[in-house]
Amino acid sequence: MTDLLAARSTMAFSLGFHIIFAAIGMTMPFFMSVAHWYYLKKKEPEYLELTKMWMKGVAILFAVGAVSGTVLSFELGLLWPGFMTYAGPIIGMPFSWEGTAFFIEAIAIGLFLYGWDRMKPWVHWSAGLLVGISGFVSGIFVVAANSWMNTPQGFDWVNGVATNIDPVKAMFNKAWLHQSLHMQVAALQAVGFAVAGIHAYLLLKGSAPKLNKIGLKIAMSFAVISSFAQPLIGHFAAQKVAEYQPAKLAAMEGHFKTSSRAPLYIGGIPDEENQTMEWGIAIPGALSFLATNDFNAEIKGLDQFPKDEWPPVLITHVAFQIMVAIGTFLALVSLYYLWSWKKNSYSRFLLRLLTFCIPFGFLAIEAGWIVTEVGRQPWIIYGFLKTKDALTPMPGMVYHFYLFLVLYLFLAFITVWLLRRQVLASQKKFSEATK
Repeated sequence: MTDLLAARSTMAFSLGFHIIFAAIGMTMPFFMSVAHWYYLKKKEPEYLELTKMWMKGVAILFAVGAVSGTVLSFELGLLWPGFMTYAGPIIGMPFSWEGTAFFIEAIAIGLFLYGWDRMKPWVHWSAGLLVGISGFVSGIFVVAANSWMNTPQGFDWVNGVATNIDPVKAMFNKAWLHQSLHMQVAALQAVGFAVAGIHAYLLLKGSAPKLNKIGLKIAMSFAVISSFAQPLIGHFAAQKVAEYQPAKLAAMEGHFKTSSRAPLYIGGIPDEENQTMEWGIAIPGALSFLATNDFNAEIKGLDQFPKDEWPPVLITHVAFQIMVAIGTFLALVSLYYLWSWKKNSYSRFLLRLLTFCIPFGFLAIEAGWIVTEVGRQPWIIYGFLKTKDALTPMPGMVYHFYLFLVLYLFLAFITVWLLRRQVLASQKKFSEATK
């Protein structure tokens, strides 16, 4: 394994784990706040137990997310000093604001965890809601920093030096809005389906039916709304990618030759050598419409770019297909859930289906992240700095990869074990209390 591949694998593995912890940590507090709000209004014990059960999950994932996020910040400096030299003076602002939001989140979670019976009820509830808001905003700032790597702006590049730096313009770059919307809604959708799936599984087991039915309904309310919003946001995002990163869009669709009425492929394997798409189902004009709202518009192909600046086409295309397929599947499941909810019928088939859906939202997030990051290659800062030129000159990167691989596998094991333990303890406690 070369040092470049080892460094990229270390970063990919670390981000792949952190993005899951972060998605849960920044969205679960909203679920918790909804359950808490119902408890304050209705005073029914199920809502209180649900709030406390989710609160413990939020605390665990906040701790794990903080650890994994700290490791990532070290990796940026250790593995990619070239990137930090270029980017540090320009995108320091979103990172500093993210740190401020994280600071507020940490204070709010402390107040909520230890504020039971010590604060006025609605003030205590507000502290829980603030955990969610600050975590959500923190995620937006991180995505804003990443989006700058895709659409760098807010500086002039003169003789290899950044001048006339405008940090606000850099933070609110051309990609921050569509990337933030896409990521934050994906997090709500993924966590909604995962939490609903866990409660569906517990309902199948006959554990605390009323408690788990309430948990399922709250989680699915987030999942359903997100599933219907995400296709519209995805369309908006695709149009922006077509405008600002046409090579990435071409790789996403295996679109090798510039053409009008460009087809959209369902499935398929792109053949880079022959520049063709094998076994894909082509929908004529659909890619043109996706990118421009015009079925006859011309779409740039990979032939417009030097071949050494092509993103890895196969990986980008397959990841995009997986993301879209999962998004479509979850939207159909949402429709079926709404139909069942209207009939007030939670069949065993629906519960099994929701249990089956537990990992899919997270798989879609991972696939989307691969599209974003791999689709930008070979650039680490699009159009300015290539990834290979940002790598540290220090040898032995493969040992970092092994170290962080073990660290994140350990973190994942501990997190799943702790969450499982908390869920089972809450179920047992509530079942015994209501006998």
